Amino acid sequence: MDDGTMVVTERINLSFIGEFNGIHRFIPVEYPGPHGTNYTLFLDVKDVVDGNGNKLKYESHRKDAYRDLKIYIPGAVDTDRVVQISYTVRNGIRFFDDHEELYWNVTGNDWPVPIDNASAFVSFPEKAAGSLRAQAFTGVYGAHDTEASVQIQGRNVNVETTNPLPMRGGLTIDIYLPKGTLDEPSSLTRFLWFLGSNKIVFLPVFAFAVMFAMWWVKGRDPQSGLSVAPMYEPPKNMTPAETGSLIDDSVDPRDITSTLIDLSVRGYMKIEEKNEKVLFFNNRDYVFHLLKEKPDWTGLADHEREVLENMFSGMGNSTSLSSLKNHFYTAIPSIKKYILSALKQKGMYLVDPDSANGYRLLAVLLIAAPFVIAQVMGIADFFLSPGMAVASIIVALVIVFVFGRLMTAKTLKGVRTVVEIQGFKEFMTRVDEDRLKRMPPDTFEKYLPFAMALGVEKHWAQAFAGIIQNPPNWYTGPGGFYPGTFNPVLFAGSMHSLTNSAYETFVSAPRSSSTGSGFSGGGFSSGGGFSGGGFGGGGGSAF
Repeated sequence: MDDGTMVVTERINLSFIGEFNGIHRFIPVEYPGPHGTNYTLFLDVKDVVDGNGNKLKYESHRKDAYRDLKIYIPGAVDTDRVVQISYTVRNGIRFFDDHEELYWNVTGNDWPVPIDNASAFVSFPEKAAGSLRAQAFTGVYGAHDTEASVQIQGRNVNVETTNPLPMRGGLTIDIYLPKGTLDEPSSLTRFLWFLGSNKIVFLPVFAFAVMFAMWWVKGRDPQSGLSVAPMYEPPKNMTPAETGSLIDDSVDPRDITSTLIDLSVRGYMKIEEKNEKVLFFNNRDYVFHLLKEKPDWTGLADHEREVLENMFSGMGNSTSLSSLKNHFYTAIPSIKKYILSALKQKGMYLVDPDSANGYRLLAVLLIAAPFVIAQVMGIADFFLSPGMAVASIIVALVIVFVFGRLMTAKTLKGVRTVVEIQGFKEFMTRVDEDRLKRMPPDTFEKYLPFAMALGVEKHWAQAFAGIIQNPPNWYTGPGGFYPGTFNPVLFAGSMHSLTNSAYETFVSAPRSSSTGSGFSGGGFSSGGGFSGGGFGGGGGSAF
């Protein structure tokens, strides 16, 4: 046809020796495409009849990269029969920059029996007359034999083998057409062919649809109805760790380590920094001194109690940071669990981060299920182009991850508390000197843990430069503080170094032991193709 659609009629003469029920005709429909993609031959079977035109029963299935036509032939016992198969192919013509080409495996190279004779008759539209070139190849796959006659008559090409084909030998034709002989498919058509050939690209699309729907139903925060305005204190009944975790729905390292500073500010322990010189290097360590016995741990949140218990358990009333290495890591999951549990108990979440992870897992199952079922049942093969499959899976996982982060949904109380936290953060980053002078003397150290949890401790300390003269009594540096030497900015930097070292120690764990085209350059080349090349082909067998 003018648009390149092919109408193919195969007439197969069969000789049965013994008793059979029919034949299988395997036609390849999946081919390697450009850049690691897949190319599907869109083949539509129209009719299967015998030599007298009587319809034959057949079943059509996908089997790996082949279309399997299981054709039932009555009376196939020590007899000769004819089977005629008619089908259309929408994308069997290849369009190049300087020519068009029909490169077609007429018989296929997968028949387990010899073929006495094979021939092909190809007809093109009228405008192809006088401009056709053709060649034919015979033999087993990859052979360059040309034991076939080729005749071009106007717009028609006749090809016939001149010698019998061996077992698994075939006939391949290669016909050259000048550019413009056929109507080249549009970009939209090619794109639709690409989608049909690479169905795995629908995985990211489906993943987006599932995740968006899930987020729309479960993961959206309500509108707070408030605007961010400076707040001069943190939200009531919120610890620094809870404050830092709520604003980004994640328990980060600074949320946990800010608890060390907060417990010290509140008088539960004292921090002593020590520097020891070993050869040419300074070895820094921190010693934590417990100031309140366990019966006096009143008013502590569960995560704060967990921190103290794991720091001083079996250590007496003093413990060094270095001694917690390879031990404290077992408490991190519990600390995170307590922080998130406290936020949930305070009514901050409709869907808390742990539940959001559950929804993420459910989404993965919903997204993967139809593709896995289709793959297992043979409805589609999504791994015909491995590179495309890997890329699609990665994109789908990124979509799940991004939406999974958004799945956490706060209550109205939760979003309003976040607005308060944002206002408090703005206050700490933009506070003016006059207001600080009117605030209580302990304001700097009281809110320092919150500043550290929110990542604005440098701004907070800078605001107090020249205002705070007295060092906090819960921290002792290696050389101590002297009158007039305290600098809030340097002190905040020391706390930052402390918390970094603390988290590295907290998470440290002991290591576990372990014992082409047949034509090149737009011209005709008799050596450019081979038997078995191009589209079509396959083979068959009796059953």
